[in-house]
Amino acid sequence: MDCFLATLKDAGVETLADVRAVALSRKRGFSKSALRDALSDQGIGYRHFIALGTPKEGRQAARAGDGELMRRIYCDEVLTSEPAQEALRELETLAATQPICLLCFERDPATCHRRVLAQRLAEKGFETVDLTVL
Repeated sequence: MDCFLATLKDAGVETLADVRAVALSRKRGFSKSALRDALSDQGIGYRHFIALGTPKEGRQAARAGDGELMRRIYCDEVLTSEPAQEALRELETLAATQPICLLCFERDPATCHRRVLAQRLAEKGFETVDLTVL
């Protein structure tokens, strides 16, 4: 957790955008309340964008190693929904005012729906950076 928080601080992140459908984790400190508190202690905000999370079928596809199916489910079923469209607009508004970080379960953004969201943000002119390589 300390390394994660230091990476966020070093990158100038002001708010963490949690895009998990379910903000629970077996990894200590990464469940919603504990994460929000740890971020707050570092002066970093927390927002949970539930509507931008991957549904159960998408998570199952990702666990099975079928990233293409996960992305198809995410793009066809999630991003086309009105709640996700509204959440994406909120995410864009937030990103326009401060540096944010997208957080999900997967460490590698190449196998995660964060890549889809980052691409959508980049298409709107936002700069995106993979913090896992810093």
